[in-house]
Amino acid sequence: MNSLRALPWIISSVTLNALAQVFLKRGLGRVSIDGLSSFLPLLGIPWVWAGLIAYGVSLLVWLKALSLVPVSFAYPFLALGFILNGLFAYFFLSESIPMIRWVALILISVGILLQGMSYQS
Repeated sequence: MNSLRALPWIISSVTLNALAQVFLKRGLGRVSIDGLSSFLPLLGIPWVWAGLIAYGVSLLVWLKALSLVPVSFAYPFLALGFILNGLFAYFFLSESIPMIRWVALILISVGILLQGMSYQS
């Protein structure tokens, strides 16, 4: 297993996934979704398309990562998405993040670091 070779793929996939969330949120703005018929107009919003494309590319990149390492190594790195999502929401969407959530994100970071250290390349 070459975990170092897989890390760029894993991190890229998680980053694209977190960006997809930001793109979708930006695209939705104040749109209200009330039933299936309200989804169709969303397809005319460029940010929604950007989010869907980011999800699709994220999946392809993730498949490459899984071809390189065991899922038991790769999957815990998805927790990076919580950290990236918090940072992206704060900086790009101007969302307020309470201190307790920042502490939780730091604890998640420590867990990811420890998990990553448990494997040798």
